[in-house]
Amino acid sequence: MRLPDFIVGGAPRAGTTWLYELLDRHPGVYMAKPLKPEPKFFLVDDLYARGLAYYSARWFAGAPADRPAGEKSTDYLESREAAERMARDLPHVKLVFVLRDPVERAFSNFAWTRMNGLETEDFATALRLEADRERTLPDRWKFSRPFSYFSRGLYADLLAEYLQRFPRDQILVLKFEEIAANPRALAERLHRFLGVAPRPEDAAALGVVNPSDKRGEHIDEATRRELRARYAAPNRRLAQLLGPDFSPW
Repeated sequence: MRLPDFIVGGAPRAGTTWLYELLDRHPGVYMAKPLKPEPKFFLVDDLYARGLAYYSARWFAGAPADRPAGEKSTDYLESREAAERMARDLPHVKLVFVLRDPVERAFSNFAWTRMNGLETEDFATALRLEADRERTLPDRWKFSRPFSYFSRGLYADLLAEYLQRFPRDQILVLKFEEIAANPRALAERLHRFLGVAPRPEDAAALGVVNPSDKRGEHIDEATRRELRARYAAPNRRLAQLLGPDFSPW
């Protein structure tokens, strides 16, 4: 039964689709297809109940035995259940997470939800409503959580669920900002982590992948300052969790 050697597990609106496209260019890597819908096997209860044989046949039947295979499901990061299931079923899997300035990530998530016709409030109002919306979320949105703008940026709390269950050398944490600043270096680091020949040239001309349409909207300065203050302590915890090699925002 063929199972993934690695998983790109989040965060949403932080460049995971760009990573998928980058890895799909590498001749020594197999990426589960189609890209959409994402597998979400370890997240969605009904899918997980079908068992690993289903997961293998549905997503990895075509994976060659001589190259690493992987999948991308961006909501894994925010799920303790997904972390527990992966640790139980795939104890040796490599995990890749890419994080983004949580303020910018929250606004991109808001713009994405608005673009898809689910959000009718302005950003500041949506942030105020977030806790109530999460408590009353319809079952059909249980796993997609379209209005979880702030909570998805609490990276230290989310990553802790994985760091408690997997060896640190099986987890790679990247930053969205590196995609724009030095995509070739990011590509090489990712390839080396996965144990394949580095191909930094694969990052060339990928450009922006899966953008959200902000339609001229922007974060007003008062809301930005408020979010910066709310994320200050969580970002310090993240720096302590990941060590000196990771500089927070």
